[in-house]
Amino acid sequence: MKVLKFGGTSVANAENINRVLTIVTEKAKNEKLVVVVSALSKVTDLLQLASQKAASNDESYKEIVTEIEKKHLDTLKELIPVSEQSSLLSHLKRIVNHLETLLDGCFLLGELSPRTEDTILGFGELLSSYIIAEALKQKEKNSSYADSRELIKTNAGFGKAIVDFETTNRLVANFFASNNSQVVVLPGFIASTSDKIPTTLGRGGSDYTAAIIAAALNATDLEIWTDVNGMFTANPKIVKQAQPIATISYQEAMELSHFGAKVLYPPTIQPVLRKNIPILIKNTFEPEAVGTYISNEIVVQTNPVKGISHIDNIALLTLEGPGMVGVSGSSKRLFEVLSQESINVIFITQASSEHSICIGILNSDAETAEIAINKAFEVEIAQNKIDPCIVEHNLCIIALVGENMKNHQGLSGRMFSTLGKNNVNIRAIAQGASERNISAVINERDVKKALNTLHENFFEENTKQLNLFVMGVGNVGEKFIEQIHQQKKFLKENLKINLRVIALSNSRKMHFDEDGISLKDWKTILDNGNAANQEQFIAKVKELNLRNSIFVDITANESVSKTYEQYLKQSVGVVTCNKIACSSAYDNYKNLKNLSRQYHAPFLFETNVGAGLPIIDTVKNLIASGDKVNKIQAVLSGSLNFIFNNFDENNSFHDVVKEAGVQGFTEPDPKIDLSGIDVARKILILIRESGYQMDIEAIANESFMPAECLETTSNEAFFASLLKHAAHFDALYNEAKSKESRLKYVAQFENGKTSVGLQFIPKDHPFYNLEGKDNIVLFYTDRYVDQPLLIKGAGAGAAVTASGIFADVIRIGNV
Repeated sequence: MKVLKFGGTSVANAENINRVLTIVTEKAKNEKLVVVVSALSKVTDLLQLASQKAASNDESYKEIVTEIEKKHLDTLKELIPVSEQSSLLSHLKRIVNHLETLLDGCFLLGELSPRTEDTILGFGELLSSYIIAEALKQKEKNSSYADSRELIKTNAGFGKAIVDFETTNRLVANFFASNNSQVVVLPGFIASTSDKIPTTLGRGGSDYTAAIIAAALNATDLEIWTDVNGMFTANPKIVKQAQPIATISYQEAMELSHFGAKVLYPPTIQPVLRKNIPILIKNTFEPEAVGTYISNEIVVQTNPVKGISHIDNIALLTLEGPGMVGVSGSSKRLFEVLSQESINVIFITQASSEHSICIGILNSDAETAEIAINKAFEVEIAQNKIDPCIVEHNLCIIALVGENMKNHQGLSGRMFSTLGKNNVNIRAIAQGASERNISAVINERDVKKALNTLHENFFEENTKQLNLFVMGVGNVGEKFIEQIHQQKKFLKENLKINLRVIALSNSRKMHFDEDGISLKDWKTILDNGNAANQEQFIAKVKELNLRNSIFVDITANESVSKTYEQYLKQSVGVVTCNKIACSSAYDNYKNLKNLSRQYHAPFLFETNVGAGLPIIDTVKNLIASGDKVNKIQAVLSGSLNFIFNNFDENNSFHDVVKEAGVQGFTEPDPKIDLSGIDVARKILILIRESGYQMDIEAIANESFMPAECLETTSNEAFFASLLKHAAHFDALYNEAKSKESRLKYVAQFENGKTSVGLQFIPKDHPFYNLEGKDNIVLFYTDRYVDQPLLIKGAGAGAAVTASGIFADVIRIGNV
């Protein structure tokens, strides 16, 4: 004999019930069945709401009863032929009338006792099981109905009664010994005392009903039919990459169900475990799916972790003080107090010094527990031996579960390291001696990030999801997005990095999509976004609280550069080509670097110097290996190099500067390049990364530009001034030509002194043949004395700058 249980979603309506009937009749061809059913979906919630409203003298409970009645009458009418409906409808209405009478009593008395509430909540299963039993008779003539209240006996613990297994097993065995039906339908969840007073087995207790019956009958299998394909490695509603678990042990299933895996009611396993009856969890809507097989067989697999689960709405209570150290009985008194208040303890951890003990309970029990504990220890609190109970709300327990975890070293470290890197603060930790479960208490707002981060680490073949928040989608930003779109598949398959652009913003619009923005039509999506707002952008990044988040700044905006601190403090990495932050006051630069280390948030800015060239990375490696930079000579402006390489007798300075802007080599305001401030910022960043403390005011900027040009307030006026001072620029060119030299804008650092300015470079100098928009840097160090370390290559342009930003993002993915 098999026992099948169908949950609320499986019997939500006539369509779903027909699916159930098909499954049952097909299985009944081969063996006898017991079918346990839940209430129709959401009906128990409606019953609870109706009872609360009635007890509060709110007459709207009558509307809820009408809704419940209509739902069941409509379902019956769809399942039963019209010719056979009359008597069944009358019986159904009699059940509803009984329900209404009880609720009227609650309304008149203005109260709802636990006993009455149990009776009322049981009507959902009474109604559904009656309808399903009658509908089954249309397909399986040899079927019958049994009332679980006549078979399952409990104590009077209303709300979650304790089963009297000795009496129950006898009643179940006697009933089925004399029942010859091929299929017997029973309501789940409900039971009764020996005096026939209705009780319930706790919310979700239909699973428990099925397990009790299966154990009493020594059934071959217990099948739990629900709306998912078994137990998952994590809650699929929170972790989209969660995978079904094919096989799992009883103990592992108990741990996962205790920690919130709602597909199985925790007490379900105990009755069948004693009899070694396997449980199979199946999907009513995909009956061909494999499901999850739960038994005492331990399947050895490479991954020691079977699943990750969590419990919401947790409060952490801490009792501490010197009066607990070495004093026996403190823990006993604490748990006795909680037991007397019927408060369930979900989580326990105690310091080895005995100075404190932490317990996790439901938020709803926290106030009662706090009052009771403080009263129980009021003498010690008055004597300052023990502090008043500390209560922390809005927490969550997450747990790694696996039978084989005890045989693998380093799992705890891996778990906590993964959480720490994503700024998930751990409030308390517990691990049993069996090492089957590692639990941690965290802030409730971090649960989604924590579950996804852990799942990624333990179940997704080391695929790392990076969530990008991109600000600035001009020339460089557009190329960056194109590169992500082009390389997305390659990165996932070869580097195990899954890149998602969660947000885009320009100066006008911004758009967020938690599931990732479609990069095929991102421009249209952004155009239809919300008005751009920097504060709201930051707030949304914090609100989403996604793992492996990276803010990508592709602007030259000073106000954007001032927001990095806020991102880093949320453990959001920062990748930027914006040079302003790293060339700002030294204290700010140092603070950002420190925050990066403190919050495990990468702060990468390779493109600040040399676009896509690995200049900063090279400096970091030199310093990390113990080398010392003594001198730097560099041409660091690809735009200025392009300008002076193309400025000659046939191309005016004005025209070449214009062309540099058209090709995207200069900033939108070309004065930033031509004033030398951009080069000064770059050499300053290299100096700081080399380990020296310096501010930009210490750099001598020997400008070649007439003051009038630099004082213009618009691009139109600036270009007009270039025409006006054409003779000045021609004179510079002619002087260089007469000296058989080339004009190069050079940055130099030596002996603590730094300068940037235009120089006449002779033919024998390494800078002389620097073509196009290339950059070149010479590092003279303790190791590179006579022959400097030389880095040369394209130092400007949207594509190469975008590739540098892209490389920084990939660096984070590879950490």
